[in-house]
Amino acid sequence: MTATIQRHESIPRTTAATTPGRLDPIITGLAPAAWGLTYIVTTELLPPGRPLLAATLRALPAGLALAAITRRRPTGSWWWKVAVLGVLNIGAFFVLLFVAAYRLPGGVAATLGSIQPLVAAGLATAFLGERLRRSSVAAGMLGVVGVGLLVLRSGAAVDAVGVLAGLAGALSMASGVVLTKHWGRPVPLAAFTSWQLIAGGVLLAPIALAVEGQPPSLSGQNLIGFTWLATGGAAASYLIWFRGVARLPVAQVSLLGLISPIVATIAGLVVLGQTLTPAQLFGAALILTAIAVGQRPAATRSTNPQHNPPRRT
Repeated sequence: MTATIQRHESIPRTTAATTPGRLDPIITGLAPAAWGLTYIVTTELLPPGRPLLAATLRALPAGLALAAITRRRPTGSWWWKVAVLGVLNIGAFFVLLFVAAYRLPGGVAATLGSIQPLVAAGLATAFLGERLRRSSVAAGMLGVVGVGLLVLRSGAAVDAVGVLAGLAGALSMASGVVLTKHWGRPVPLAAFTSWQLIAGGVLLAPIALAVEGQPPSLSGQNLIGFTWLATGGAAASYLIWFRGVARLPVAQVSLLGLISPIVATIAGLVVLGQTLTPAQLFGAALILTAIAVGQRPAATRSTNPQHNPPRRT
């Protein structure tokens, strides 16, 4: 087993070179769709005022369960690499999300988070050499406007610490996606996902204990909510997400994250009986347009001379 891991580690980018298929964006989009249910599960099924406990129990049990199934451990440089990825993609991201959510109205926090596709596209251009397409930039900006219209409320207060946390959260997630793409993965997907969930959960656990204190007694309803977060909201969704990161360009996969506020809004309509204003409907339409534009494949020049005749001078 060790020899196999070390052989893959010497060529970590091989898993990221897979040619995307037509279904890959649809499959990958299931992950942010599942994350969009987190808000309704948290408010309706979990104990109030325990977001860090929810984040810890979302990541750590899922990671341990996958690790028990795969039985693969990091070796060599992957001990520190997976720690970095677990912090960026899960641990630090959840903490910053918690700070932003508590210090800002939800709409402001969500709008700040929606800049993540633009940040990821810029980082991918700088560090991975991915071409920054105008359509990706336009889609990212359209997504920010759409999320703002969908979730932002008039008169929302702005707190400097909350704004910085929201921006840092977007940078954390974008950096995690880019580094995941850059380093590849040395083991099968389930093992790679388990490492990151464990690393993120280990970071979250002491912070949750220090900030929120001892966990409360859990009801049957709480257990159902935590079970969903650990299974559909973490184990399954992160398996799908990291698969998509390996198969799709960074700008394309990051824009799929905009599915999350759409699903969260739909869940509010169905479960809580909320209604939408015309502006919110327009915002949802903009988000869907941004996602569709972002999934269009880049135009490539044919290698056949008949398709690309030389220019006349």
